[in-house]
Amino acid sequence: INIEDFGKRLEERLKIILDGQESQKQEVAPVELDQARVGRLSRMDAMQQQAMSQAAARLVNIERQRIQTALSRIESEEYGYCIICDEEIAEKRLQFDPSLLTCITCAQEAEER
Repeated sequence: INIEDFGKRLEERLKIILDGQESQKQEVAPVELDQARVGRLSRMDAMQQQAMSQAAARLVNIERQRIQTALSRIESEEYGYCIICDEEIAEKRLQFDPSLLTCITCAQEAEER
């Protein structure tokens, strides 16, 4: 496993996420309820858009946390090993998503629960 390449990919993705989170702060700001400026349907649309932005932000935050965990595992020389069973994670699995922390067996078992 070429850990250096995975580390670069993780750092690049983390930078993209952090840049996107900075620009997304405006989208999750509270919806203004000034009826003189915004009609009822427009407010409802704005609130729905805000809810979707918040849900997307939560998913991105989870991905950011996974990436940061993977990067710390690279530093501690634990990267590439399953956090559950300590077996090596298949390289093709890490190529698909270098932030994965479990082998395919443990991931499947977790899904079945």
